[in-house]
Amino acid sequence: MNKFFEWAYKTRGETVKNLADGVQISPEKMFLSFTSHNPVFVSHGSKGLNGAVKGVGFAPKPEFMEAAFKDYAEHIKTYSPNDKTYQERGLRVLIKHLYSENAEKNIDFSCFYGIEMAYKHSYANYIENPEASLVFYQPPMISYELRGKMKLAGEKYDADAEIDPFGLPLVQRFVNAQHDVYHAANPKIWQTRLVYKFTIEEIWNKSAGRDGFGKKLEL
Repeated sequence: MNKFFEWAYKTRGETVKNLADGVQISPEKMFLSFTSHNPVFVSHGSKGLNGAVKGVGFAPKPEFMEAAFKDYAEHIKTYSPNDKTYQERGLRVLIKHLYSENAEKNIDFSCFYGIEMAYKHSYANYIENPEASLVFYQPPMISYELRGKMKLAGEKYDADAEIDPFGLPLVQRFVNAQHDVYHAANPKIWQTRLVYKFTIEEIWNKSAGRDGFGKKLEL
C-alpha cells in the first residue's frame, strides 16, 4: 500500500473508529480528516476547464457489494430524524464493511466512487470526455493528484417516479446507501443521483517534501 492509500484510507479509517468509540476529536482535526474525502474534480469539455470539490470514498470489490448493501439497507430502514443513535450505529456498519481488518482485503483500491448531485459543469464534461484528475490537499503540506477515467453509472429518474430505490442498479444503490448509512437517510432520492466511478491510472505525490513535488507513485 503506497503513501497515498496509507493517507486516504488508513487515516480516515482511524477517524471513523475513533468516532465510533466516542473519542473526542477537535474540530480542527475533524476538518483535516475530511480532506481525504473531498478532492477537487478536474474536468474539461464543452463547459470549459472546470474544478469542483466533491465527496469520494472507497468501496468493496463488486463481488462483496451485495452483502454489504444488505447490511446498509437494514440499517437505513431504521432511520428516524429523532434517533440520536443512528450515526453511531452507522459508523459500526461502515467499520464492518470498509475499515475492519477483515474488510480491508475486500476493498477495491483501483477506484473511487462519488455521487452526482448538481448535474452541471462536471457532469457535462465527463459525459463528453472521461479524462479526469482528482486533486487532494491537506494543509499545510500534503497533496496528491490522481489521474484516470471517470464513468457515470446507474439510471436517473425523476424524484416523483414510482421506482423502488432498493431495486436500482447495484453500484448506484450501494454508493448512495454508503452515504446514507451515516447521513440523514433518504432512499427516495437515490433514483435522482447517478454515481461517479473514477478508475485510478496514475498517482502523483504533489506534497511539499522530499518525496513530493510531482513524484509518481507505484500503484
